[in-house]
Amino acid sequence: MFTHVLSRHTPMEKNQQKFDYQLLGRVLRLATPYKMIFILAAVLAVVLAPLAILRPYLLQVMVDDYIFKYDVAGMGRIALIILGILVLHVILQYFFIYSTSWLGQSVIRDLRVRVFNHISNLKLTYFDTTPIGTSTTRTINDIETINTIFAQGIITIVADILTLIAVLAVMLYTSWELTLVCLTTMPFLIAATYIFKEKVKAAYQVVRTQIQRMNAFLQERITGMRIVQIFNAEDQEMQKFKAINREYTQANLDSILYYAIFFPVIEIISAASLGLLVWWGARGYISGTVTLGAFVAFPLYLSMLFRPMRMLADKFNTLQMGLVAADRVFRILDKDSVIENKGTTPITKFDGHISFEDVWFAYVGKNYVLRDINFSIEPGKTLAVVGSTGSGKSTIINILNRFYEINKGSIKIDGVDIREYNLHQLREHIAIVLQDVFLFSGSVLENITLRDETITRAQVIEAAKMIGAHEFIQKLPGGYDYEVMERGATLSMGQRQLISFVRALVFNPDILILDEATSSIDPETESVIQYAIEKLITKRTSIIIAHRLSTIRHADNILVLEKGKIAEYGSHEELLTIENGHYKELYEMQFIQEEV
Repeated sequence: MFTHVLSRHTPMEKNQQKFDYQLLGRVLRLATPYKMIFILAAVLAVVLAPLAILRPYLLQVMVDDYIFKYDVAGMGRIALIILGILVLHVILQYFFIYSTSWLGQSVIRDLRVRVFNHISNLKLTYFDTTPIGTSTTRTINDIETINTIFAQGIITIVADILTLIAVLAVMLYTSWELTLVCLTTMPFLIAATYIFKEKVKAAYQVVRTQIQRMNAFLQERITGMRIVQIFNAEDQEMQKFKAINREYTQANLDSILYYAIFFPVIEIISAASLGLLVWWGARGYISGTVTLGAFVAFPLYLSMLFRPMRMLADKFNTLQMGLVAADRVFRILDKDSVIENKGTTPITKFDGHISFEDVWFAYVGKNYVLRDINFSIEPGKTLAVVGSTGSGKSTIINILNRFYEINKGSIKIDGVDIREYNLHQLREHIAIVLQDVFLFSGSVLENITLRDETITRAQVIEAAKMIGAHEFIQKLPGGYDYEVMERGATLSMGQRQLISFVRALVFNPDILILDEATSSIDPETESVIQYAIEKLITKRTSIIIAHRLSTIRHADNILVLEKGKIAEYGSHEELLTIENGHYKELYEMQFIQEEV
């Protein structure tokens, strides 16, 4: 049931064989508003590298110059210096970790707002073809992964590389022979690191894809749980979830396996280097070519050399996965499927004259859903749109609000093409009441005002009384402060519909659209809804899409659609006089059903 299968690798992941420096540059530009913090973190990275080397170097000096010379005062001074450097290193390390983490969190906070704002303005075509779980993954999981580029990625990698350079420089300065002996295991370390990096990168890519699959699956199933239970499909859906969960778990286990192999291998290589160091260092000390201080300090140097090398591969993979996530997020931001908003004609109030002139529209390619549509509605009049399923009724309102752009022709309001109006102002003056009312988690009042602070409680109550919804809202626990569950699950269909009517009225639209607002209402509630509709459409240009023809008798004109074309147009009485007419056929069919 409604399964959306994703491939294990996206095209970008398959083709990304080399490190994408251009993408990295684009990610780093996100930190432009916080460049001072970025510079601070970079400076701290540069300072911390040599500072970390000072402690083992001073220990070597202490052994060679003070301990064997019995210089107690000198040992005390060196000890205090080492302590001071340790304290300074801890303080600077704190600021380094905090600044990189703060930078990452600030960048992703801004990016989340940017992505959400962009998604909010995308054409409905995007939502028609993209699972909600995918967008959720992009906005939450992928953006959170981008944080690692700053907190654990580029700056910390630079810090580790600087530390490696500093350690090697001091080791070579202290004893080039011991350094070369310690580095004999380096080819094995480089080979192990490269293999680990490639394997973990591939495993992480699969993990990211499986997270997306799981989010998309859960979003659909939880949202559609009523359908799953109605058709007793719990077992089938559980089997599908187990399969997705198994693949996700396996992807994580694969990445853990590589870590479980890599770190012990590094420990073995590190132990081998230490063994060579002790063997060669002891010979050097006996022969007098290596000082005891160098012999004592070199294990510390070796530890400082292997620790960042051990973490570099993991951090580079973290950086790489951050870039994979960034590429996914940027692909959403780069989508140009946004309704153009270039209109400059100001709107204070619509008179409400609507005209469709030679309108053609297709959701995909040239599979036209509407063909050569021509009609007009006079200000303050009501037009009813009827037709069989798939005839294009809902498409009429979708293109009037510019949720989709028409392919040919023009739609005008008050003689002006709707593309010449500012998009947001256009929608502010048009209200739609849908058949499937969507209510958000929050109070009844918040669902009516949609948190618009310019709308007062008094205005909401006045609108509810006018519609006839005040009485039922008052009976709810808490009244207008009653907490509505997600999608209004605790309210009946009629109650949700009445709230949507109050919502439409309180925004005081100039044009009102009712999309099959009574199709799911029981006959008892229908009379209340019908009263609300009559109040809503008073003195407003209205378009009513309905299956129940009894609800549209008061319409001034009725437009009958058939396979995307206008089949008939006229008043209720006029259409009933047409022999073998579509409307007359629909009306008589419903009349007979009601009589039965």
